[in-house]
Amino acid sequence: MGDELDPRVLRSFVAVAEELHFTRAAARLYVAQQALSRDIGRLERQLGVRLLTRTTRRVALTPEGERLLVRARELLALHDRTLQELHDLNDGHPLLVDLLAEGHTPARVLRAARERAPPAELVARFHGGFGAALKLLLAGRLDAAFGRSEGLGRPFPAGQLARRLIRLEPMALLLPGEHPLAALDAVPLDALRGTQVDASVGNDSAPEWADLAVGLLAASGAEPSPRHPHAVGLDETVRHLRSHGRPILTLLERPAAPSVVVRPLIEPVPLYPWTMVFRRELRHPGLDALHASADEFAAREGWHEVPPDAWIPAPDAAAFGLGASPALRPPRSRH
Repeated sequence: MGDELDPRVLRSFVAVAEELHFTRAAARLYVAQQALSRDIGRLERQLGVRLLTRTTRRVALTPEGERLLVRARELLALHDRTLQELHDLNDGHPLLVDLLAEGHTPARVLRAARERAPPAELVARFHGGFGAALKLLLAGRLDAAFGRSEGLGRPFPAGQLARRLIRLEPMALLLPGEHPLAALDAVPLDALRGTQVDASVGNDSAPEWADLAVGLLAASGAEPSPRHPHAVGLDETVRHLRSHGRPILTLLERPAAPSVVVRPLIEPVPLYPWTMVFRRELRHPGLDALHASADEFAAREGWHEVPPDAWIPAPDAAAFGLGASPALRPPRSRH
C-alpha cells in the first residue's frame, strides 16, 4: 500500500460519499465521470479495501468507507486550513484575478482596487470566458474571476467558491458603420427578428456567454450565427466583423475601433450579470480592495439597478434574488 494519500483523490472520494451518485459528484467537482471512477478505484487499490458498493441503481458506503469519510474530512479541513494560514503569512503573495477579456467592466474594478490597496499586488489574467477560469479556480491556480457564473451546464460549486453580483450591464450590438442598424441610436430587440447574429458560440472557454446569448436571441426571434473559431482581441474581432458583416452580440462597455459602432439593445434592455467569484476560504487585502471598489461603482453608477423594461436570464435572477417580475420575462413580439 502507498504511504501517501493524495488530497485531490480524497476530495473525489468525499464528493462521491456525500452525493452517493457518481454523476452528481462529477458535476460537483467539474470532472469527467470516468476520471472520478478511476480516482476511486485507485484509492481502493492503494488502501486495499472496498470503500463503496456500486450497482446499477445505487451507491453505498462500506463500513471501511464510512470510517475513511470521517478521517478524509478531517484531513482535508486541516490541509486547507494549513495552506490558508501559510498564505496569510505571505503578505507578498499576489492575488491572481481573471478579467475574462481586456477593456470590460472588471478592468475598471481592478484599476480602482489597485489604487485603493497599492501594497497588495493584483495580477490580471485573461482566459476568455468564465468556463475556462472556473477550472483554474477549482484547481487553486486562480484566486478570483469575473464573468457569468450561471449557464455552465452544472450547478455552481458553492462548497468551494463564493460569488457576488458586481454589475447588471446592458448588452449591445457591435456593428459595421455602414450596417442599417448602425443608423439607430439604440436597437429594439424586435428589429433582430429573422436576423443572424454572432453569439460567439465557437468560444469553448465561455459556455456561459453562449447560453445567455442563444437564449436571448431565441426569445427575440433572431438566430445565432454558425459556430466559428473565436476571434480574440479587438483587432481580430473587428477583422471578423468586417469579413462577415453580421452584428456581434456584445456588452455596452467595451473597446471600440474606427469604422465600427456599438449600439445598445432596448425593448427590453438585456442585462449581463457580471459576477465576481473567489475561493471561499480566501483572505487577502487585494480581495478586500476588489469588494470595496465594486461597492463604490455600484453606489455611484447604479450597477445593481434593474431598468423597468429589462431582461435577465432566469437562473441569474434566481441566484441573486432579483425576483421574477414581468420585467424579467423574455421579450415578446409586437406583431
